[in-house]
Amino acid sequence: MLKKIKNTYFSTLIYNLIAMKSSFSIVVLIALVIASCTAQTTKTQTIPATAFAEKIKTTTNPQIIDVRSPEEFTSGHLDNATNINWNGADFEGKIKEYDKSKPIFVYCMSGGRSHAAAAKMEAAGFTNIYELQGGILKWNAAGLGKPTDKIIGMCPQEFGDLIKTDKKVLVNFYAEWCEPCKKMAPYITKMEKELADKVVIVRLNADENKTMINEMKIDELPALFIYENGKIIWKHNGFISEEDLKKQL
Repeated sequence: MLKKIKNTYFSTLIYNLIAMKSSFSIVVLIALVIASCTAQTTKTQTIPATAFAEKIKTTTNPQIIDVRSPEEFTSGHLDNATNINWNGADFEGKIKEYDKSKPIFVYCMSGGRSHAAAAKMEAAGFTNIYELQGGILKWNAAGLGKPTDKIIGMCPQEFGDLIKTDKKVLVNFYAEWCEPCKKMAPYITKMEKELADKVVIVRLNADENKTMINEMKIDELPALFIYENGKIIWKHNGFISEEDLKKQL
């Protein structure tokens, strides 16, 4: 009934706009058509961590897919999630086992792989997809991760000792699956040698140093911090060019 009313409304509006025979009315008509088509075809909702958690909580028997690697999944994942590796050869085959008419929840570490997976799910016929915005990084930064006393990688005390030096310290958190990190790796490695007399450059794998990722509430990669006398004087998330990074040093 609602759909019928909506169609009648748009039909009347379009008729009236055409009758006006003005360039403005044509522009408005085009905009309405585009908006209407977009609303009807959008099947994926990318939502923040708290909303994602609430949707899962209010959904009966939610279908939750973790598209990270098996190693990442084993190190920690959302309750009741199933691992289907986005980079696995059998991804398309495995998602076909799920009910396309029911809500499905998808996430990865930072959002890149889950976004690609959601697009593939749309193409496969899923009609209601919820993607975790920013992935597990945002989930943990929002305080939704499971608390643990287990130290994974460098501990806060070791990190504190690392930045105690009379030189500036550049700390770069990265991941092997992070595309911007891969682009930046060559010139950061080169800078380690070029600026060795002025700057200490430390690269820390986020997957191997989860304690510090959580401690520093890092929710996006790459993450860069510059310390001087043990205090942060600059920080940046995401890609940055070699030229712009050197300006900060």
